[in-house]
Amino acid sequence: MIITIQKGTAHGTVAASPSKSECHRLLIGAALAGGRSIVRGFSPSDDVLATVDGITALGASVTWGGGMAVVDGVGGKIEPKTSVLSCRESGSTLRFLLPLCLLAGRPVTLSGTSSLFRRPLDLYGEICAAQGLTYQKTENTVIVCGPLRPGGFRIPCGISSQFVTGLLLALPLLDGGSRIDLLPPYESMPYIDVTLAVLRTFGIATRYENRVITVPGHQQYRPSDVTVTGDWTSSAVFAALGLVGGNVSVAGLDPNSPQGDKVWRDFFPLFPVCTPKIDVSDTPDLAPVYLALGALKHGVILTGTRRLADKESDRGRAMAAELGKCGVTVRVEENAVTVEPDGFHPPTEPLDAHGDHRIAMALSLVLTVTGGSLRGAESVHKSFPDYWEKLRSLGVFLTEEKE
Repeated sequence: MIITIQKGTAHGTVAASPSKSECHRLLIGAALAGGRSIVRGFSPSDDVLATVDGITALGASVTWGGGMAVVDGVGGKIEPKTSVLSCRESGSTLRFLLPLCLLAGRPVTLSGTSSLFRRPLDLYGEICAAQGLTYQKTENTVIVCGPLRPGGFRIPCGISSQFVTGLLLALPLLDGGSRIDLLPPYESMPYIDVTLAVLRTFGIATRYENRVITVPGHQQYRPSDVTVTGDWTSSAVFAALGLVGGNVSVAGLDPNSPQGDKVWRDFFPLFPVCTPKIDVSDTPDLAPVYLALGALKHGVILTGTRRLADKESDRGRAMAAELGKCGVTVRVEENAVTVEPDGFHPPTEPLDAHGDHRIAMALSLVLTVTGGSLRGAESVHKSFPDYWEKLRSLGVFLTEEKE
């Protein structure tokens, strides 16, 4: 889909979309509980629906509509209804559900797109090898077979915190206690805080001290009535509209949320007055909007960018290619990205989302300033299916056409 945006400014109030990160975790917690849970603030993005499919395949029952999902859980007993579990293109679904599949007692195949399986996964392969478990990975599948045993796990946090979350979801159901030692580099750590908060919601006890998480076994998830809070990540794009001439407020954000991406509140005021230097090792999903703002203002220097290459696209290089169409110099190094905005002009050709929802939303910010078209606009469905409608509600004129 091609979106064409007319140059203009945004005004008004927009409701924050539900946090995709929280929704994945809450749905899985509900699926593991015994009895019925309600997940309010449910938004049917492509990634979230992949998790719905996954927990349904593992034995839970899910019905959704009207902004909520009703989940009848499995009571901690993983009995897959099918031997193949489709993760589509959702890294969260794949990494969160794989350890649960190791509780099934029989082989389970997790499938997905080739681009999904290019993202790092082999840390689970190392865990399976250490315990003598089945782990067979192909271009777009991985076959695993447990049973996963309790014990000690040493997890480097510089690859993805999602491996820690996957283990944390499964370990309470084992027949003994476990320990996760978090190893440097310590990146995306706030996502672990989100996971621990969700576990507490469902009655799961853990202890987190000195980079060590202790998880008792023989626990039961408790059915709960929960609400997905507003997403600080996608809300950054709307807030950024206020820095480029608009006047936009975002409703429904919890300032006490454990979501790490709320740090944009601290950095956004710097863009109109200087060239900020920002470490995004904990908040890589904010990198595209920071880069877009840097192009529109006084530049930006991002550090801790190494893992941007392992997202839906290579986000540093994708933004460099698209901002280059606007005359902006972007230097992409191994662990840093620098934007030099001298020579900025409207794009000379349509911009491209590179199949990445975060890139699409960040580039829409640029196009409200310059006007122009964006190919691959449907990529926002991965996390924020009504993004374009919400942008239009702020007075931004845009049209859609099929490619």
